[in-house]
Amino acid sequence: MKVSVPATSANLGPGFDSLGLAIAMKNQVIIKPSKFHSVSLKGEGANNPVLKDNNMFISIFNDFYYNLTHRKRHFRYEFFNEIPLSRGLGSSSAVIVSAIASAYAIEGIKLDKDKLLNLALAYENHPDNITPAVMGGFNVATVQDNEVRYINKNIPKSLKAVVVIPNRPISTQLSRKALPFKYSKDDVIFNISHSSLLTAAFMSENWKMLRTASMDKVHQKYRMKQMPELFDVQKTALKSGALMSTLSGSGSTLFSICFAEDAKKIEKSLKSRFPHFKVFSSDFDNVGVKIDL
Repeated sequence: MKVSVPATSANLGPGFDSLGLAIAMKNQVIIKPSKFHSVSLKGEGANNPVLKDNNMFISIFNDFYYNLTHRKRHFRYEFFNEIPLSRGLGSSSAVIVSAIASAYAIEGIKLDKDKLLNLALAYENHPDNITPAVMGGFNVATVQDNEVRYINKNIPKSLKAVVVIPNRPISTQLSRKALPFKYSKDDVIFNISHSSLLTAAFMSENWKMLRTASMDKVHQKYRMKQMPELFDVQKTALKSGALMSTLSGSGSTLFSICFAEDAKKIEKSLKSRFPHFKVFSSDFDNVGVKIDL
């Protein structure tokens, strides 16, 4: 059995904890019944031995599997990770979603995506990452009565993502602490209006509106100050033709959207200016979590 989950970029500027989309880079896990417990890990995190011994996926998977079957079994887990850790691309959400989906799938128990999403909410109380991880595409999400309420939209092939991953992380915990305790009424109105405009731009496919709509006054500048070169990354991406450029999650990744024909030019500009950062272009993912039996 193989389960794959895409990377995600959340917030998208003004949509703090509410907007997110899925990128076509994936974490995959293959699970096989085995006489003994064993783990192999390739790709991102492969050089971190702690991930084999203290693996969040296996912990969540075992909890759900036991609750479903009241049995304990040994499995071989083969992880193939493309999503970098602690870089604002939804690696934790991918783990949570794939672990829950795997526990159901390996026993042949049908689990619809809405239920999967709400089970994942117990481990990740912000819906902006888990929703695109499950559903794919662009998502507007909120939590009400302990359930995720969302609207989903596919992203067309005419758009691509350009991703810049710095050579060091920004701590999510420190990023949260860097945010102001209070905001002015003007800043709150600014973000409400821009988040609404950004949502409307995606839903109507008015891509020329993205640059204006993706502006933010709530979190980005406070977080990006922890890695000031990100301001230059953002400026370079926009100058090179990106439709929008925002901090991905709490960082440190800088995420841009562009027309497909502009992706290579933007990628080349960013690679030239930031040779120590990982820069690549990617399609978007409109599938979300995928299970192959």
